[in-house]
Amino acid sequence: MKLELLSAVELGRKIAAREISSREATTYFLDRVDFLDARVNAFVHVGRESALALSDQVDQALSSGQVASPLAGVPVALKDVLCTDSMPTTCGSRMLEKFQPPYTATSVANLLQAGLIPLGKTNMDEFAMGGSTETSFSGATRNPWSLERTPGGSSGGASACLAAGMAPLSIGSDTGGSVRQPAAFCGVCGLKPTYGRISRYGLVAFASSLDQVGPLAHTVEDLAASLQLLAGHDSRDSTSLNEAVPDYSAELERPLAGLRVGVIREHLEHPSLDAEVRQAVLRGQQMLKDLGATILDVTLPHTEYSVPTYYLVAPSEASGNLSRYDGVHYGFREKAENAEGSQLEAMIARSRSQGFGAEVKRRIMLGTFALSAGYYDAYYKKALQVRRLIADDYRQAFGSVDVLLGPVTPRPAFGLGENMSDPVQMYLEDLFTVGANLAGIPAISLPAGFSEGGLPLAIQLHAPALGEARLLNVAYQIQQARFFEPKIAELS
Repeated sequence: MKLELLSAVELGRKIAAREISSREATTYFLDRVDFLDARVNAFVHVGRESALALSDQVDQALSSGQVASPLAGVPVALKDVLCTDSMPTTCGSRMLEKFQPPYTATSVANLLQAGLIPLGKTNMDEFAMGGSTETSFSGATRNPWSLERTPGGSSGGASACLAAGMAPLSIGSDTGGSVRQPAAFCGVCGLKPTYGRISRYGLVAFASSLDQVGPLAHTVEDLAASLQLLAGHDSRDSTSLNEAVPDYSAELERPLAGLRVGVIREHLEHPSLDAEVRQAVLRGQQMLKDLGATILDVTLPHTEYSVPTYYLVAPSEASGNLSRYDGVHYGFREKAENAEGSQLEAMIARSRSQGFGAEVKRRIMLGTFALSAGYYDAYYKKALQVRRLIADDYRQAFGSVDVLLGPVTPRPAFGLGENMSDPVQMYLEDLFTVGANLAGIPAISLPAGFSEGGLPLAIQLHAPALGEARLLNVAYQIQQARFFEPKIAELS
């Protein structure tokens, strides 16, 4: 049985029916990681012994009827930005190279409580800063569909391990598109939930008002099942929403007749949009129309300000969050031998200059400048004002439609190293994803076939805040209509 061809829910059903044990399933995927990951570099840590020990516990619990989760016994990969007390958490940085958290993130704890089996930690851009998983201290991750191209970022390891069939489910984080963009590049599904829907406790902070944990999977049903486990209020996270969690799986079968879909004009007509990606969005539009939806033209007039606003807000918050990594309180420490002046200041300067990579330093400097006296009003305060206008655009749009349709990325996966010397071009790859983070609303990336060059294409759907149930319902109906089929990249 080729387990990599099963969805996570299908695998969970077979484990629950005792057709296969959790240990057998866990061993199967661990062996695929051993065989394939030397070429993909999706994992930075694999916990074989801990995963097998945990799978034995879950098998025993299932035998005695102590676990009822639909995903009990199913292996899962965790982005290396989520704290785990049983595995290192490096955030792709030399700064945290030897960091072993003393606690576990709430989102991970929820998965463990439901009987899922963490296989290990997946590669990512350093502190989630990047769009290609090339800024990781552990080296670049490669796209399983074309090993000379990026898997996207920063959850590139989380998406690549799915595309290569090394895990049936993975968990990432999305600050400006870091779940949806890599999902699009690797041909899998990725969900960025409403800000506050999933606890951020134990998620290492990049930009606190934008960060959100999100699942990646081969099917929409898997996203719904995993969100069911991840969502909920957490008193340890002051931004966690104290709202009831719907039964996401129960909503999937709802017909789409009467659904109002807005096609984002500024996204579909943007000059940077690749022709094949545009055609994929138009095919999605026709599919929704065939399913009974009404298609409307929608405008988000402040779209052109999304990227500059994001790249002022996110680095400003990052400059504060990363100030704790000074070689004293946290992280890598470099000695200050033979330094002139204060030994303490020299030690901190050397620790930060050698512990952080170039992209992290660039964003710290950008954020520090935007927050500095004399420039705060001109940059950071202005960015917050524009952020409100962008959020108002979405609110106004959702006054006339139920969901929004558009592209995820301007083009299919780009080549390794292609944007590394041009950070502005790298930032523009986020053009269609950062708006959801600035507005705090949910969005989903869905596969949409392949380009003539064999690279995955994708479409994106947005919904109002806390509209995940409707968003997953629409995405599920599209998948059921065979708009896309889950596929695994073949690596020889």
